[in-house]
Amino acid sequence: MPTVFVRLTGCPLRCQYCDSEYAFHGGERSTVNSVLEQVDSYGAKHVCVTGGEPLAQPNAIALIRALCDEGYEVSLETSGAMPVEDVDARVSIVMDLKTPGSQESHRNRWENLASLQQKDQIKFVICSKDDFDWAVFKIQEHELLARVGDVLVSPSFGQVEPAALADWVLKSGLPLRFQVQIHKVLWGDKPGV
Repeated sequence: MPTVFVRLTGCPLRCQYCDSEYAFHGGERSTVNSVLEQVDSYGAKHVCVTGGEPLAQPNAIALIRALCDEGYEVSLETSGAMPVEDVDARVSIVMDLKTPGSQESHRNRWENLASLQQKDQIKFVICSKDDFDWAVFKIQEHELLARVGDVLVSPSFGQVEPAALADWVLKSGLPLRFQVQIHKVLWGDKPGV
């Protein structure tokens, strides 16, 4: 689906597999109106606000609300380490719960689960079979399949073979969505795509 990605700078996490370290620093300051103009120039109906960790930016909530008010279908990719209760109800939240292999699982805000709805998604980036087993345990412990529309699993690029993760999903018997980073398949492992 044609999507405009609005990548906000900054992240309080340091996941060992991060592929957007360039978003930790740099970027340029923009007003909400300036971002809206840039988004409009692409002509897409869907906008994904991502980071770094977008909710680490003080004006992220206002930007997300403005995008919704302009009629865009908005999704928010968040680490789950920042509060989500103030995110506009029109937004589809994609919460990436950190596995032990990320080295940031201690940052998961489990209380965020109470704010999620059926339109939202939970994602686990899987670094090993142990990570997958941990994710299955958390899916069952928190009844995640009943809480959100989809639970996604994604192989950590270069750490888990996609076919191995697909086999683990099939053997688990759980209705998980398998996801690969399609931009890496299409354009390689380079920033900005």
